[in-house]
Amino acid sequence: MLAHVSVTVGDGEISLETPRSADELINEIDFEHDERLPYWADVWPSSTALAAVVAKLDGAGKRALELGCGLGLVTIGALRAGFDVLATDYYEDALLFARRNGLSATGREPHTRHVDWRSFPTDLGAFDLVLASDVLYEREYATLVADAIVASLAPGGVALVADPGRVALLSFVTACEQRGCNVGIRTRVPWTDGTAKQTITIHEITRPRHA
Repeated sequence: MLAHVSVTVGDGEISLETPRSADELINEIDFEHDERLPYWADVWPSSTALAAVVAKLDGAGKRALELGCGLGLVTIGALRAGFDVLATDYYEDALLFARRNGLSATGREPHTRHVDWRSFPTDLGAFDLVLASDVLYEREYATLVADAIVASLAPGGVALVADPGRVALLSFVTACEQRGCNVGIRTRVPWTDGTAKQTITIHEITRPRHA
């Protein structure tokens, strides 16, 4: 069963098609195999913040890669900015929703590909922009995401990683720096939902043009 949710991104609204319930997607076999849970089926504050920033960029003639696209909200921001987008995720169902939501919101369907960061593909090519939102919730992801960025980011390109302060963030920053990248902060976005408050920090990772 499907549902729809309206998400405020910048000054506008984006309607996303979603599964009716993320809990209904939990698969015991997948969980036993690698503790896989359907986090992709929720709209996270970090993705809303990052989508708003990306939508304001000039993506004409440029390629963008999203690591962990989920429902496709950040991918939609990149499509609206004019990027040619490859949306990737560990879940095949997420790719389906990213394509449907991208097409519905922008009239353009992103390219999609199933990607496991533990065996990151070598044939994706280089991207002007690499995107990820709230992907550092497991410690092992620090080096995996850093490696994925280094493998896919074109010299002179930029990666934007939105994070609310997850457990692997500091290790991720260190891993990027150890791989010759520069890490800074693009912006901080306050987020409030009722009594819940957090700050989404959008980190900017670059590689020297000679790399």
